[in-house]
Amino acid sequence: MFKNMLSIWLYFSLCSSAFAQDSYQIKGSVLNDNNLQPLEGVNVVGEHSFSISSKSGEFTIDLKEEGVYTFKISHVGFEAKTVTVTVKSKIVTMPVFLRESSTSLDEIKVFGKSKKRVLKENPIVSHVVSKEFLDNNRENSLMQTLSKIPGVSTISIGSGQSKPTIRGLGFNRVAVVQNGIKHEAQQWGNDHGLEIDQQGIDNIQIIKGPASLLYGSDAIAGVIDIQPNKIPLPNSFSGEVNILGESNNDLLGISAGIQSRKENWFYRSRLTYRDYGDYKVPTDKINYENYIFDLHDNNLRNTAGNEADASVSIGYVSDKITSETTFSNVNAKNGFFANAHGLEVRTSTIDYDRSNRDIDLPFHKVNHFKITNNTTINTNNHKIHFDLGYQNNRREEHSEPVPHGYMPKPSDTKERVFNKSTYSLNIKDAFKSNDQHDMVLGVNAEYQDNNIGGWGFLIPEYNRFTAGVFGYDHFQIKPNLHILAGVRYDLGLIDTKSYNDWFPSTINNEDGSTSYKYLQRAQDKVLDFGSLSASLGVSYINNNTTYKVNVGRSFRMPLANELASDGVNYHMYRYERGNLDLDPEISYQLDVDIDHTRKSFSVGVSPFVNIFQNYIYLNPTSNYYETLQIYEYTQAKVFRVGGEFRANTTISKNLQLDASIEYVYSRQTSGPKEGFTLPFSPPLSGLLSANYQFKNVSFFKKPQLVADFRMTASQGEIVPPEEKTAGYQVLNMSFLAEVNLFKNNDPVHMRLKLNNVFDTKYYNHTSFYRLIDVPEAGRNLSLSVTVPF
Repeated sequence: MFKNMLSIWLYFSLCSSAFAQDSYQIKGSVLNDNNLQPLEGVNVVGEHSFSISSKSGEFTIDLKEEGVYTFKISHVGFEAKTVTVTVKSKIVTMPVFLRESSTSLDEIKVFGKSKKRVLKENPIVSHVVSKEFLDNNRENSLMQTLSKIPGVSTISIGSGQSKPTIRGLGFNRVAVVQNGIKHEAQQWGNDHGLEIDQQGIDNIQIIKGPASLLYGSDAIAGVIDIQPNKIPLPNSFSGEVNILGESNNDLLGISAGIQSRKENWFYRSRLTYRDYGDYKVPTDKINYENYIFDLHDNNLRNTAGNEADASVSIGYVSDKITSETTFSNVNAKNGFFANAHGLEVRTSTIDYDRSNRDIDLPFHKVNHFKITNNTTINTNNHKIHFDLGYQNNRREEHSEPVPHGYMPKPSDTKERVFNKSTYSLNIKDAFKSNDQHDMVLGVNAEYQDNNIGGWGFLIPEYNRFTAGVFGYDHFQIKPNLHILAGVRYDLGLIDTKSYNDWFPSTINNEDGSTSYKYLQRAQDKVLDFGSLSASLGVSYINNNTTYKVNVGRSFRMPLANELASDGVNYHMYRYERGNLDLDPEISYQLDVDIDHTRKSFSVGVSPFVNIFQNYIYLNPTSNYYETLQIYEYTQAKVFRVGGEFRANTTISKNLQLDASIEYVYSRQTSGPKEGFTLPFSPPLSGLLSANYQFKNVSFFKKPQLVADFRMTASQGEIVPPEEKTAGYQVLNMSFLAEVNLFKNNDPVHMRLKLNNVFDTKYYNHTSFYRLIDVPEAGRNLSLSVTVPF
């Protein structure tokens, strides 16, 4: 049903944009009265109509009936003009000449700071991702798109899903925030991606290092903050259609978005649909634990999927209040590599090679529904922010019903169901006590209701409540010397529910008799946690060099799976057991950032030192359950050090070079794995990029050729059952250009990208499928076209 509605909406949107014509039309052009040059961006405003002139100075206004119409025509630096036109024929031409204004102004003092200056003064180590970067580097998922940023990598799950890691830490140690609300899915699982539509996102801020002071628990390693888009201009309407195709997995995708604003009210809307087949790898067979799996036409069988996303928002803006309410829904269905689910496919009757687009067992279905409201109230000296959110994440994992141990064969394929509802509230008051102090006081609260279903058990049902109060002061000692200091206290409560097997197990009694018992996997338990977070940072700007130092203490509450799991995780080929005695993770970190920027080059380095008092991880034991190794959650002290290096230079007017290196060293200094690193530790990696801007060629405007060469060292530092991973080099290339297809409209943006140019066979150490020796995707040619209107 959703697919049908999506297709109908896109059809009528495109048709109405391309073919709809009103009965009458005014075609005009705006010229400079002095030199007769066309003027771009001129506002032509009527009583019920509005238009903006193009680069050629032309504009078009559609009308429904004859009559006399009056328009006010204005442009910065020119005298405004009022024009009256009588419309009697189908098309009326209206030339307009604007005279340059010669207004004499007294001296004006502008008080304010650019966004770039504000970022320099903030001691927090962060990176701002622009819309241009997102459009030029877009991959199959948002986190894969961001992996080009030094210090950010991904745990990939096939071609359409991934989750972020920052400096080697991921899962619930990285908070993903959208519209001020933490995205709450099932991010605790290795094979669980993020349900976020990356289309239509304009601005992201990435915080490297602890951010618990601002975001609470789960931000112990950093934050991916997806910030709200800019509010549309008054009396404006715009939109875009993005079409995407890829060769490796035969992906077809389309996304259409519109936004409009009158004076105070505005709205936005977007629909996205993607459908893809099994992706190809540069090998025809996979060898895992002496089992050889032949691949048909290099397809990694049963990795096809589809995704349908929709969002709509309505907002109001005035001098005193700004408010926007957003409704969004992301629905996805993805297959898992058929040989990855406990290797059961050896006895399966499913013909996985029948088609590369069908989705057979095992697969998962995920639906994430979200409502958020962001309201800002401006008073004399205070700016009060309110963020409210409701989310529902439902995840179903389906697999072939196969009996295990004493469990009989299930009657359906629904192995596990996770259903999480989350209610969020953030209140923040930003104010100035004087010209030197920017102060913020705030409170966060979140409540989760987690339910489970299916015939397989891994984690119990539970409720989770967290709340925190914080305050910080951004103090300007001198214009170039700034200090940020803050403190926060959090408390949390987890209430786990009891669970018994739905089938009896055989119990051998001491007297030699046999009884049958429904084994208890989880018990009713209420646990509470509390901790203090603090941060102190300094930023010093010395001409072209910015120095930042930040030291902080942060914490993370244990998750329900870490506390109370007790079941088989077939996606990871192991039995997982929680530990109710776990303490909250406590982390101390020192971050340094030095950035030197000149007109033609820039260079920067961001080292860090990180100490965990009690890092939580899954420890493989020597015990087994039904031939599966038992993993138990435990804690250990951990020492981490690393950082990123970046450099940029402009060789000539048309050639720009970028280089970056990232490295993380981790060592467990206590516990059963003392001396080992941490799981999924990324190896030393470097990226060299070259961007060459050509002159306009034929109908291609601003053509660019981009080459990205990724160099990754081998990873020999592992934690069993991980395997060592060899180093690799991969070349990706892109061609970007603008094309003026439609007169009087913005140019069409085109991107042609070739990933893995030489079809290199390599393994990504942080990939989910690396555990079963599956290489990364082979050569992929993609074409993306964005049509604005």
